[in-house]
Amino acid sequence: MVAEGGTWHDHAVTIARSAEITGPYQANRRNPIMTHRHLGLDYPIVGTGHAYLVETQFGEWWMVLLAMRPYGGYFYNLGRETFLVPMRWEDGWPVVAAGSGLVETTGQAPSLPEHRWPLLPICDHFETQTLGPQWNFLRTPRDDFWSLRARPGYLRLQLRPQRLTELANPSFVGRRQQHMRFAARAALEFKSQHDYECAGLVLLQNNEFHFRFVITGGAVTTIRLVKRSTPEPSLQLLPIPTGTDVVLAELPIEGDRIYFNVEADGQAYSFYIATEPEAWQPVAEGVDGRILSTPFAGGFVGAYIGMYASSNGQASTNTADFDWFEYVGLDEN
Repeated sequence: MVAEGGTWHDHAVTIARSAEITGPYQANRRNPIMTHRHLGLDYPIVGTGHAYLVETQFGEWWMVLLAMRPYGGYFYNLGRETFLVPMRWEDGWPVVAAGSGLVETTGQAPSLPEHRWPLLPICDHFETQTLGPQWNFLRTPRDDFWSLRARPGYLRLQLRPQRLTELANPSFVGRRQQHMRFAARAALEFKSQHDYECAGLVLLQNNEFHFRFVITGGAVTTIRLVKRSTPEPSLQLLPIPTGTDVVLAELPIEGDRIYFNVEADGQAYSFYIATEPEAWQPVAEGVDGRILSTPFAGGFVGAYIGMYASSNGQASTNTADFDWFEYVGLDEN
């Protein structure tokens, strides 16, 4: 079983068989056994491929595969998601989604005992000694830039020279964007001591395409929203083009405890700040979020949102303390 046609719209699953693993192999005349390439760029599920076959203990066969859900045009900030589709065998060949040949948005579930995946809490108060499984780092995992013990009840990030714009391991702890509509909030206690220090939230596709929503400044504390991207979509997976920084908004702010709020409604992202709970002040609303999609930014994966701190190439002993981080998806009923 082969994934071919690239990982973009022409992705497909083809199959061949043999009585011996060393061959010779016979190709299926009905190849590809799964593809959505013929359904058009406006179909709700596209790029079907990279499949695996599973037989349940009750004899049912299913195909697990990757695909994307574009929105706001042919852009998919959630990256390649996992889908499930029924299949059966005819004359020794798999027939996928008999009757339609399509991966559907909803459908019949396998006939298995119900075992719901445990839901993660909406808000992480960082009151345990380890990070939850939803949290990831960039590149080589390290435990020397973050701590849950230095200040109990807070996630502390060390300000280090590594930048988000570099192919490095910056002080970043993030989780995947999992919904087309979501709200993410965080409480941060941080005082920038130099104009090169910053801490806050980031929305990340890669080092060249992201939003940095951070506190910075020396004598005057400033909240700054920076977009890093190119003017036009790359329309290719690799290589990732070089982006440039554009400051979308900047305003002074007072206080050592700052509340961040990012809300997405499809491809419209809005950024808010507060010094008191729920007293939100808009920084930028309706910002085009398509730069977080792989058709725009290149690469293969979905977008991340997370906590970030950096001294931008300079030495620093400063730290940023996040009291809590909240993520809630708004797509569901």
